[in-house]
Amino acid sequence: MSVTATSRLSEPGGGFAGLLNRWGLPAPLVLGYLGLLLFMIGDGVESGFIAPYMADNGAGGEIHASYVITVYGVAVMLASWLSGALSELWGPRRVMMVGLAIWVIFDALFLGVAVAGQSYPLMLVFYGIRGFGYPMFAFGFLVWITAVAPKARLGAAVGWFYFAFTGGLPTLGSLIASFTNPVFGHYGTLWLSVGILALGGLICVFGVRERTGYQRLAPPEVKPVQSLVSSVSIAWKKPRVGLGMIARVINTAPEFGMLVFFPTIFANQIGFGEGRWLLLVSVIYGTNIFFNLIFGVLSDKMGWRNTIFWFGAIGCAISITLLYFVPIALGADYYWVALLVGALYGATLAGFVPISALLPSLAPENKGGAMALLNLGAGAAAFVGPAIVSVFLGPVGAAGVVIIFAALYLVAAVIVRFLKLPEETGETAVKGAGSRAASTATR
Repeated sequence: MSVTATSRLSEPGGGFAGLLNRWGLPAPLVLGYLGLLLFMIGDGVESGFIAPYMADNGAGGEIHASYVITVYGVAVMLASWLSGALSELWGPRRVMMVGLAIWVIFDALFLGVAVAGQSYPLMLVFYGIRGFGYPMFAFGFLVWITAVAPKARLGAAVGWFYFAFTGGLPTLGSLIASFTNPVFGHYGTLWLSVGILALGGLICVFGVRERTGYQRLAPPEVKPVQSLVSSVSIAWKKPRVGLGMIARVINTAPEFGMLVFFPTIFANQIGFGEGRWLLLVSVIYGTNIFFNLIFGVLSDKMGWRNTIFWFGAIGCAISITLLYFVPIALGADYYWVALLVGALYGATLAGFVPISALLPSLAPENKGGAMALLNLGAGAAAFVGPAIVSVFLGPVGAAGVVIIFAALYLVAAVIVRFLKLPEETGETAVKGAGSRAASTATR
């Protein structure tokens, strides 16, 4: 945010609102969290089956379907960066409204035209453009949160964001699909998701009355090109922010990548079937949503960097390896073991939650730029993960791709050790409320 932005929630207060604030859930934004949950449920309904569904309905094969998802990931990456930069200029609420409109319009075109006509080129176009939708909505709301949440509870407020985000994508979304696919079929379920998402979007953009998100966050003298350039140039002006963006890419790149080829492996090769695969996805991310809260609160006490390093990077390197190799070794008769290692991956994935509090605090004088770069990293993960699968699945096989993912988490562990806050490195803080690092700084 700009250095002129101030928290509206510096005191917990009394009553129900005060209770929410003490939990780290900003009370004026509570309907936004609810709307985000529904929005991401709608977005996440398809996550456990969209790749094989496209392969069978116009894409012409698993590799071609991965290309569609990779194009989608490029759009997600660009939109994630724009969500932070444009929120500075337009205000988060307006960015969210644009994202909602893009998602609904182009998903309707994807289903009603591309899928109905089994047109692979139109799949690439419509599904790709739809990728601009959810990052502008979701990460626009994340900017709103960081603009109003008190610093001492920022880790928890971000944890609640990811509770809602991953609660929908793919946790409850996949769970809903496991019930609706047998009733409505895949195509009917995909249309149902549009309605769920639209409902959540409307609740969020019209239900939240907190005024900070209604206005631009950048100072009046900041011009559009200047804001966009600043949101990129911070990567070399503040190298630690650039490194943090890379760590954010690594955080969820394997998550998006595994959803491209794991459905076929777990449902067909191991023999779980689609229903039990979707239940496994729900267990992974059901565990994740609760640990998002746990690590969000815990990180405000034990330090953001320590939480990311041990529980996030190191934990994920171990758990994603187990998630693939243990079910492959034991087979379909040991489904309960797959559920256990899936839950472990979901828990450790949440260890990265504090990075959304850490990165803006690395550049207190340009939080808007840091948030834009953070969102760029989040969006890039949706491109990098499927791209790794597209490039390496043929040459090294599924096991080789999983090993690559595990190695990336170890790279993230090394990166995190360098993400020290300004006061830890002796840098002079910029004057103003926006320049003060969190009182719960990483130790």
